[in-house]
Amino acid sequence: MIGHLVVVGVGLIGGSFALDLRKQGLVRRVTGVGRGRANLEKARQLGIIDAIADSAAEAVADADLVLLAIPVGAMPAVFRAIAPALPPACIVTDAGSTKQDVVAAARATLGDKLGRFIPGHPIAGAETSGAEAARAGLYQHKPVILTPLAENAPATVDTIADLWKACGAQVSLMQPDRHDHVFAAVSHLPHMVAFALMEELAGRPDADLYFQHAGSGFRDFTRIAGSHPEMWRDISMANKEALVAELDAFIAKLSGMRNLLASGDSAALEALFARAREARLHRVKGRPH
Repeated sequence: MIGHLVVVGVGLIGGSFALDLRKQGLVRRVTGVGRGRANLEKARQLGIIDAIADSAAEAVADADLVLLAIPVGAMPAVFRAIAPALPPACIVTDAGSTKQDVVAAARATLGDKLGRFIPGHPIAGAETSGAEAARAGLYQHKPVILTPLAENAPATVDTIADLWKACGAQVSLMQPDRHDHVFAAVSHLPHMVAFALMEELAGRPDADLYFQHAGSGFRDFTRIAGSHPEMWRDISMANKEALVAELDAFIAKLSGMRNLLASGDSAALEALFARAREARLHRVKGRPH
């Protein structure tokens, strides 16, 4: 049972976490913190939070658990703000899509409270945002990755893992650097590709003609280009080394496909498509998104 949960960033991720814990009867009181008062008022109207705090430092003074569900670029400032006010027994976790930068920020700011910080990453994002996007059940059968620190007590890690499991999530552990390399490939690169395609087409003089004729495949592929620009700016810059490497590999693959097409090598192109199809059918189909 969490007596007082503080959610910094009451949107899809933070709001859904609070709603799930409420549904399971695992939290008594929830306070929301954020930059937009209107969003926080909406969160209170929707029953996601009980109270609104003017600052993160004020909110955490008597907190038992703090979830930071904010862009990763905003983490250092929030860590600095809450560090002096955190109660000794309070646990802090986050929902950032990169982990090495968040861990570095925590090490630089939390001092002797570092052991109470459990880095995390729920894999349940969407292109929607804000309190109205939050819903109970979002994390059902979805992966949540924790990247514990050497300073974390096993019982503290277990507490966060158990709360995510109570939300229906499938929890696993990973090293922060490994996490960032994996997600550069399977999350950050696809977003870059979707953003690039939308930007290129939208810049054409007759862009409306293309979009009017775009089918469901185009809509599915570019759905993630509707994601929050600030959040993805921060993710991209935080993980730039791994992401640049993935972009280079992808550009090389595209260049190879272009050469096959230009040279008329239909057999090689079909073989590449077949390998990709086989991988999609047997390695991705049926897995949580």
